[in-house]
Amino acid sequence: MDERKNLKSKIHNVLIENREKITINGVDDVESFDENNIILIVNDELLVIKGFDLRINKINTETGEVFIEGQIYSLEYGESSKKGLLSRLFK
Repeated sequence: MDERKNLKSKIHNVLIENREKITINGVDDVESFDENNIILIVNDELLVIKGFDLRINKINTETGEVFIEGQIYSLEYGESSKKGLLSRLFK
């Protein structure tokens, strides 16, 4: 069972430059964004980027690359996107 999960997972990379620029590969979708939070879906998990004056500069849907600029405070991996969305709806 674990082997199937590992085969489905794809590699993703996060490159942070001076806490002002982020390049992320392997992004499946952008769930939401505003100037303080960007929520991405990577391997069926949420990746939450928190900061100030955040903006998505470029998205390449073919390669799954996302380029973000702004003042970055934190990155957090969360629950699976389906589980996270349902739990927020029923709070």
